[in-house]
Amino acid sequence: MRAARRRFSRFSAVGVIGAGLQLLLMSLLTKCFGLLSVIATPVAVEITLLHNFIWHERFTWSESRAKRSTQLVDRLWRFHAANGLISLGGNTILMYCLVERLKAPAMPAAIGAILLCSAANFLAADRWVYARRGQQCGRGEPI
Repeated sequence: MRAARRRFSRFSAVGVIGAGLQLLLMSLLTKCFGLLSVIATPVAVEITLLHNFIWHERFTWSESRAKRSTQLVDRLWRFHAANGLISLGGNTILMYCLVERLKAPAMPAAIGAILLCSAANFLAADRWVYARRGQQCGRGEPI
């Protein structure tokens, strides 16, 4: 239980840094480059996903570092499949609904979208991306 709390704290710390990066990129892309938020969001989220993966690999789940490059590539693929789908899909849909439809300001909407997606991202990373072999969802073993 202590390890899970430590991992969640580290995940949250990386997430806060990633959120700052995502918001900075959103601001640059929308204000400096004039992109619509619905276009800027997936670009900012993808860069943040790569940033977060590197930090999770080296800091959050450092005790289960990839031993081989194939393992690292497999984790990156799973991270993108899980956290990418949640973050890219969730943030883009929420930003469209909040900004384009409800006319909410882009930055508060982006903060809300990040917060809504973060819990699902932790569960996906902890239970699938970084789960030890035999403990991954769908492998016939309980988690």
